[in-house]
Amino acid sequence: MSARTVATRDATLSIRDLTIDIGRPLVRGVSLELLPGRIHGLAGESGSGKTLTSLAVLGLLPRQARTGGSITLAGEELIGLGRRALNRVRGKRIAMVFQDPSASLHPQLPVGRQLTDHMRVHLGLRGAAARARAVELLETVQVPNPAEALTRYPHQFSGGQRQRIAIACALACDPEVLLADEPTTALDVTVQAGILQLLRDLAIERNLAVLLVTHDLGVMSAIADEVAIMKDGRVVELADRETLFRSPQHEYTRTLLAALPGSRIAEIAEIADEEDADE
Repeated sequence: MSARTVATRDATLSIRDLTIDIGRPLVRGVSLELLPGRIHGLAGESGSGKTLTSLAVLGLLPRQARTGGSITLAGEELIGLGRRALNRVRGKRIAMVFQDPSASLHPQLPVGRQLTDHMRVHLGLRGAAARARAVELLETVQVPNPAEALTRYPHQFSGGQRQRIAIACALACDPEVLLADEPTTALDVTVQAGILQLLRDLAIERNLAVLLVTHDLGVMSAIADEVAIMKDGRVVELADRETLFRSPQHEYTRTLLAALPGSRIAEIAEIADEEDADE
């Protein structure tokens, strides 16, 4: 890996020398530090191991996977935790947003039910208190008419609104860490920029440690504070965003940047900057 590293304070989530083997090694000694209030990007092509790394945090790997190394949440080791202990972490302390909100939102349950289920299980909230919090969450993620939205079903919303609802579900129990796996891939660039702006605002306002997994370096250029580049299961370069985009050290990073149209970075960054100016 490049000798450059990102100076860290106390990490909320620490991944040390993570290995994942499913018949063959797929992740090979990955180390990352996720800091509160910051977005850490994890980028690489398909098959590089970036999604497996995020799934390992929540113990969502296939049963036959063998995992080594260490993953700690505020100093508590997660690797080796039993299912019951992991279930107390999932959704409450660490939440995840997936690429396709249609897959994570139940099509036959109204949005309000899906939001309040999380609160009932992890926070013990029910009835009016849960509903009030659900409305507040939808306001936070900027879903229009939040009280009325609670009664509607996922298919009644646009793709961008569904992703905002999925983010609201992830935030329902005030997690310390948010894992976002390709959260904007299926969205057009204008909607994508709005979701990225939302993630950035949430990280700052809620002091969330965010791991953003994506193959799209244009997305990283608009939002990530630090970026780790993965190839063949390893982190080959780690740097703050400005340094990585201005002076990449690893040949693979330079190849990825060279393949990205300059207009792609500018387009996303420009829209994000416009939204900043409107606030």
